[in-house]
Amino acid sequence: MSVVAQKGSLYLTADVLVIGGGPAGTWAALTAAAKGAKVVLADKGYCGSSGATAPSGTGVWYVNPDKKLREDAKTSRFELGGRLAEDRWMNRVLDRTYENMNRLGVAGYPFPLDEHGNQHRRSLQGPEYMRLMRKLVKKAGVKILDHSPVLELLADGHGVAGAAGVQTQTGETWSVQAGAVVIATGGCAFLSKALGCNVLTGDGYLFAAEAGAALSGMEFSNAYAISPTFSSVTKTAYYNYASFYYEDGSVIEGAGSKKGRSVIARNLLAGRQVFAKLDGAPEDLQPLLRVAQTNFFLPFDRLGINPFKDAFPVTLRLEGTVRGTGGIRITDESCGTGVPGLYAAGDAATRELICGGFTGGGSHNAAWAMSSGSFAGEGAANHALGLGRHAEDRTPSGLSSSSLVEQQVKPGTAARTAELVSAVQAEVKPYDINLFRTEKGLTSSLERLGGLWKEQRNTEIQRTPEGAKAREVQAMTATARWMYSSALARTETRGMHKREDYLKIDQQQHHRLISGGLDDVWVKREEVAKESVLL
Repeated sequence: MSVVAQKGSLYLTADVLVIGGGPAGTWAALTAAAKGAKVVLADKGYCGSSGATAPSGTGVWYVNPDKKLREDAKTSRFELGGRLAEDRWMNRVLDRTYENMNRLGVAGYPFPLDEHGNQHRRSLQGPEYMRLMRKLVKKAGVKILDHSPVLELLADGHGVAGAAGVQTQTGETWSVQAGAVVIATGGCAFLSKALGCNVLTGDGYLFAAEAGAALSGMEFSNAYAISPTFSSVTKTAYYNYASFYYEDGSVIEGAGSKKGRSVIARNLLAGRQVFAKLDGAPEDLQPLLRVAQTNFFLPFDRLGINPFKDAFPVTLRLEGTVRGTGGIRITDESCGTGVPGLYAAGDAATRELICGGFTGGGSHNAAWAMSSGSFAGEGAANHALGLGRHAEDRTPSGLSSSSLVEQQVKPGTAARTAELVSAVQAEVKPYDINLFRTEKGLTSSLERLGGLWKEQRNTEIQRTPEGAKAREVQAMTATARWMYSSALARTETRGMHKREDYLKIDQQQHHRLISGGLDDVWVKREEVAKESVLL
């Protein structure tokens, strides 16, 4: 790896650049380094503490290699996901997750012990997990760029060849020329204030599309998590123990965490406050719940609320594709995108391959992050190392769809960026547009989003920290357009995608929806692989 200072900017060369420092990004960096690649990892925040996993505990889809256990695991969400998952990919992810969780145990992760002294490897505490991953990444010789959001990918006629960005703490620009790039930037929660999601604005989707990659399953993007109105914590699993009430204490019939979230949404949409109480949790289980998700209880403890006995107001907080399943389309087993030199992993990549059109928090998501990160790291390393001496001859240029300029920030730029954020949120947060979808609502929203995209597309963006914020809004706008264009094309209700004007599943639409394009968004069908006893 070489490091050269150029006109106050940082310039690096490496074999593999990983964009994103969450579970997927760190596993990609570790795996690429293990293949002998020189690796740089660029994180928008601080690798090890930013992103959706770092502040929370998460279950993991960790299943012993027993035939029946594996078959039960694969069928557990197959119907909920609209029968779009693929047996081959589920097998690969279960195998790699089992292997990687065991590696964490050997590396020193403090898994709890059972009565026989064996490690219980079914869940991970985010702070300990990501602290260990940062330590392992650094030990592997990976160069980490913290607080360094990407502004654009770099490419030449042979494919993607690096990225350029800005360091938000110093204002200095940076660029990395690399033989391959892994996008592990997470999903898009549209700055909804869900815990850990402030850095998840769909940047990787935009970068991939600018490079010519497609997306898949973007209609499965309307995930809303139950959250106290006074907290950003969105650990919906605990609401399996909850009952839901109106302000007068009467029970809200049909409201629930799994199949009754729409009932909660309809009441909130009608202006009625919804209250929850975790009164279904057995008393002997309550201390264990506190240990498993400490941060879930902190907001309650600060306010003197006992959530097992006291009713508290809740809302539904948008998590978009972070707990949806859509993302960058995967075209091969190394998590390639179809664009030479470009790979995707974690929430940035479509999770349909193992989840179909439905998933929840943790579990499959955590397994997908560590397994797809490993697959992508291997693929990127093999691609980059295969370039040999030709890698040094490349002269890539930027792919941003908007002009990136060196000039100083213009007055009013920050204020306009904030206005654009609010404008995009006004299209994606309302339940009557995004959760309860109709042709009229989607079409109207797409018209407004098209206007927002056109304005941003024709605006110069500075290579500054404020410019990084402008690129975030551009990514959110593009993400919303792919979401709603795909939702408009799927004229049925399947997985988490709900159409009020098409309330049932249509067996003739058992296919994936691939989307892409920037100024002109397109959507087309792709057949699901024919396989397995699951079908």
